[in-house]
Amino acid sequence: MTRMVATAAAVVLVTILMGCQTNTGTSQKLPIRTNPNLTMPAPPLAVPSSAAEIDLVEKMASNRLAYRSSLQALIQYYQSSGNHEKVIWANEELGSLDRIPQYRYLIEAEVMPANLKATESIAAADELYEDAFRTERKAGPSPMPSLLKNEETLRAALVKYGDLIRQYPTSDKIDDAAFRMGEIQKGLGDFTIALSYYQRAYQWDAATPHPARFRAADILDRRLHRRAEAMEVYQEAIVKEAQYTDLRLMAERRVQELNTSKDTPQP
Repeated sequence: MTRMVATAAAVVLVTILMGCQTNTGTSQKLPIRTNPNLTMPAPPLAVPSSAAEIDLVEKMASNRLAYRSSLQALIQYYQSSGNHEKVIWANEELGSLDRIPQYRYLIEAEVMPANLKATESIAAADELYEDAFRTERKAGPSPMPSLLKNEETLRAALVKYGDLIRQYPTSDKIDDAAFRMGEIQKGLGDFTIALSYYQRAYQWDAATPHPARFRAADILDRRLHRRAEAMEVYQEAIVKEAQYTDLRLMAERRVQELNTSKDTPQP
């Protein structure tokens, strides 16, 4: 049985390695968890994804999670049985998995078009949103920094939010799901993808109740240094998300700073 598990794990590892080695340069590495300040380059223009590509990528992502879960299960088994040598082996293999380059072959916010409209109240979509939200909360309480939360659980929540958007693209919950996905990705240090989700939230629902514009402007400004774009989004947020008083005051102050900097002659 042990040999079968090891063989299966090896097959999945080879699959992951092959997938990474054949990257064409149009995909993105997953953010490294130990570097929360990592800023990813702007993604290339999205190429329409075929149903076959989406299916293959989703299966590959599922295999990644299954491989990790199998290793974690082995570690727990060997710990409970007192086999310390094999605990070391499994931990080393898990550590090697974390060091393998992994790429984002699809970005949910790029796969789904910007012109979706969050208009319909759909009970099944509401249930899926609540399930995804509960999963996200299982990763750790809200005040806890994302780096201290369970990353696997956060990624499971991302999958569920993405399922909602794909399955119910007219649901009035798609902007909520996009905002939550932005919050998760920002916490994981993937600011470029977080920006895409925040943008989708207010593109899909101009009256979204979330501070998506403030979040997007902050990333454009402080993470990606695209200050001209940030100024436009800050100004829109000040008007359309004025109920967030603290964020509005910070945005107004930042707009003033950027204007002052622009008007000040450089030495």
